[in-house]
Amino acid sequence: MLSNLSFLIKGFIIGISISAPIGPISILCIKRTLSNGLSNGLISGLGAATADSAYSFLAIIGISNISKWLLDSQYIIHLVGGIFLIYLGYTIFKSIPVKDSKKESRRGVINLYLSTLFLTIVNPMTILSFGAIFAGVGLFNNNIEFSSSIFPTIGVFLGSTFWWIILCSTTNLMREKFSQNDLALINKLSALIILGFGIVSLISA
Repeated sequence: MLSNLSFLIKGFIIGISISAPIGPISILCIKRTLSNGLSNGLISGLGAATADSAYSFLAIIGISNISKWLLDSQYIIHLVGGIFLIYLGYTIFKSIPVKDSKKESRRGVINLYLSTLFLTIVNPMTILSFGAIFAGVGLFNNNIEFSSSIFPTIGVFLGSTFWWIILCSTTNLMREKFSQNDLALINKLSALIILGFGIVSLISA
């Protein structure tokens, strides 16, 4: 029981550690919160949290095979991630932000969720940081049974979700201070930053 609680806590720490560094996903969640409200940012964050927990589960149950696959697939990961980031940055740059918190349609909610889910899955920074952070908190030094692997996985999801709640809620508090022109500028800057991440990813490939 205590070991499972320890796995849960370690997973929670990993979830925050993976999500906290500023990257394209953070920029995207901040942009969506500022443009369309808290719910848009949180839904986007849940997509990222889902991908983080999925990677953690795969890493726990088969780290040697996963590590080999990641090393062998770095070119494809960087290529796909870079192309998607450039496409995302381009669409954001063309879009016109509307300071409106109206309720999203079901399709809109699914698109918000899936876009960050996919972006996190193909984000090289997320993938390459998992092994180091897992080892740092000692999860790889334990022979975790399959039945216990759910606890660090849940912990990663909760930790990642907790971070996105903090980030998006803090961003939402500042939302009313920005004018429509400010949001337009932030939209362009966000697009350029995401484009930059995409170009770096392609160069790395």
